[in-house]
Amino acid sequence: MPIPDYLQDLPIDYQERTKKRLLEITNLLNQPQKGIIRFDALFRSVSHLRASYVDTSSDVVRIGTANELAAADQAKVRQVLEGFMPWRKGPYEIFGIPIDAEWRSERKWQRVEPVLPDLSGKVIADIGCNNGYYMFRMARHKPRLVIGFEPYLQHYFTFKTLNTFAGLEQLHVELLGVEDIGLFAGFFDIIFLMGIIYHRISPLEVLREVRKALRPGGLLIVESQGIPGDEPVALFPANRYAKVPGTYFVPTASCLANWLTRSGFTDVNLFCSHPMSNQEQRRTDWMTFESYEDFLNPADKSRTVEGYPAPIRIYLRAKNPD
Repeated sequence: MPIPDYLQDLPIDYQERTKKRLLEITNLLNQPQKGIIRFDALFRSVSHLRASYVDTSSDVVRIGTANELAAADQAKVRQVLEGFMPWRKGPYEIFGIPIDAEWRSERKWQRVEPVLPDLSGKVIADIGCNNGYYMFRMARHKPRLVIGFEPYLQHYFTFKTLNTFAGLEQLHVELLGVEDIGLFAGFFDIIFLMGIIYHRISPLEVLREVRKALRPGGLLIVESQGIPGDEPVALFPANRYAKVPGTYFVPTASCLANWLTRSGFTDVNLFCSHPMSNQEQRRTDWMTFESYEDFLNPADKSRTVEGYPAPIRIYLRAKNPD
């Protein structure tokens, strides 16, 4: 299996490691597993369709218009989009079909976009890209390359489907997780690490690996669930936090800043912190499971159902030294 063209800038030894890892993924995707068969079938059933209209410049990512498709194709696209439920990030409008996702992701992008450098010509990673909403929002800034790291089959195939419609050749997704970022030594100008760090057992090790994947002077945007407070501490839940398993260290803003500094980053800057809200994360027709409101103590909204402080969201930017 030849290494993808967009990875030719890697050092030779890293090319070989990356090639080996991608070959493992290719072999995985060729296995007759139930999830692979299901999502691959959805993708392939509409992979012949192309949108003539794409607009990624506004809050709603629009790919195609309703009048581009015959009625049968329109019905098929809706069936496929519903097959990829639940939709966590959005909003989208796909061939005229509005998708109101669980997260009002445009709000997060509105907080991040003003602190970004010029993205034109940059090589960017979006770790945990989900269905690629932020990747599509980056596209209008004309980056050279955006690679989404997404280890979950549902989200991986959702993005592949959307970008097959859109045809944005600078956007790519790989079935990789944050644990694979070390394959990309000195490769990225900018890395987005949003909604990931509190799910990792060793957050400093993750941040050190992420820093190694940045070029000298490269930028990290990190966004995390957090707890209120000025002390540099992190909550370590006994089992779950806000009903979510696999949540380990939930930091204050100053704690996360210290993690970044002790991982070797410089120019660490907290640029946003805000309480969570059911206006930003909620159930919709496209995500019908429990959401933010269900994670809180109904008698005291300042606490989770487990009795911990209710989450805030924390945003920092940091630089890899030159």
